[in-house]
Amino acid sequence: MAISPPFPPYPPHPGGPAEGAGLRHAHWWQRRGVRYGALSTLLALSGLVILALVREQTGTEGFLVGLGLAVLPVPLLIAAFRWLDRVEPGPWRNLVFAFAWGACAAALIAIVANSFATRWIATATADPSSADTLGATVIAPVVEESAKAAAILLVFLFRRRDFTGMVDGVVIAGVTATGFAFTENILYLGTAFGTDQLTGDSGIASVTAATFFVRVIMSPFAHPLFTVLTGLGFGFAALSGDRQHVRRVLLPLCGLLLAMGMHALWNGSSTFGELGFFAVYAAIMVPAFGLLTWLVIWTRQRELRTVREELPAYTAAGWLTPAEPYALGSMRARRLAREYARRHLGRPAARAVAEYEAYATSLAFLRHRGRSGRADADFVVRERELLNELWRRKDVARPALDHAARMTAPPVRVLMPPAPWPVHGGHGYGQGFGQGYGPGHVPGYVHPSGQAYGYGYGYPAGPYPAANPYQR
Repeated sequence: MAISPPFPPYPPHPGGPAEGAGLRHAHWWQRRGVRYGALSTLLALSGLVILALVREQTGTEGFLVGLGLAVLPVPLLIAAFRWLDRVEPGPWRNLVFAFAWGACAAALIAIVANSFATRWIATATADPSSADTLGATVIAPVVEESAKAAAILLVFLFRRRDFTGMVDGVVIAGVTATGFAFTENILYLGTAFGTDQLTGDSGIASVTAATFFVRVIMSPFAHPLFTVLTGLGFGFAALSGDRQHVRRVLLPLCGLLLAMGMHALWNGSSTFGELGFFAVYAAIMVPAFGLLTWLVIWTRQRELRTVREELPAYTAAGWLTPAEPYALGSMRARRLAREYARRHLGRPAARAVAEYEAYATSLAFLRHRGRSGRADADFVVRERELLNELWRRKDVARPALDHAARMTAPPVRVLMPPAPWPVHGGHGYGQGFGQGYGPGHVPGYVHPSGQAYGYGYGYPAGPYPAANPYQR
């Protein structure tokens, strides 16, 4: 008796290296445990040093006040960037690393380098006031944006599978800058509190209240906005092919230069007169923030469209059901699928559905890069890994996604053959020939022209793409 294979056949792939080809024995310094240990040690030491430096400048009481006030915008900013990353959510370890790098390593580099450069300029020019201005408008933007960009570069180089486009660059950059701003706000707010303690000011007229209003209320997005420009450069580089070496180098550099320029303009706004700060804020910062927000949301919608367009090829090969490309291309359907799994099978099932959605999205992006001629050398291996991950979770995820598709898909009117009597809607996902996949038999009706119509719910897939898009 023939035994059926455990997996349906894979879609055809373009020619590439065999699985496991090119793998070499890793040296001890290339092992994952060694890298994680070294990085964790570096961040821990940076955190201890930055903690001591900030506490020395603010005092214990000022440090605690600054910490309590500086932490307020952090959850909102992290939630906003995590929301942007919901289509293909990256692992939490990348976000934890980015925040820790910004709050510890980048902040330490900035404090040490800025202080040294400002003192050197003051000694060389014998003009402390001009040294402070030059340090704030020239030195600080270059040092701080370079320090923050290092986190994006590390994720781009060593977590390449998690860094596939613009949204990933924006999220990593934004979280890194959020960590940096957190530490910087502790320093500024703690120093302001110490000043108020010396002068006896308190209440709404205090330096602490003014600093809190400017840095936490008016401009919590300032540092993320600057660094997001660098992240966009890396995001565009991630969309480039492996052979476009010049493009992959120049785009991040251009993003970094733009970040430095906007940062310098923001820091120098106080030198433009009494209303200079508000003029720069209203004329440049707010429009730039709105433009970047629109760009990222538009990119997110384009990612969902990519999911809907690429996954039907795997439906035709038997890996996905006809409902899944539609459900996976809708954030509302994804949420309903997780809720359905949680309600019927518990939290582990909901987590499995969320993982299924993430793997399917990565598969769609991988196939899109392949069809665009930007596939990496491990395309085939990576595709097999993602398909295996989907297959392991299909028994839990498919019923939930089918339910979500039925709940979110609009009615699709399907033309059926003429009949002299009322008919019923079919059962398919509107594949162009009258087979619906509705929630049940939905009574049809006879049009006055004699044509019978039925209604089904689902993704009107139409003709599926060729199984092998590389041999069209």
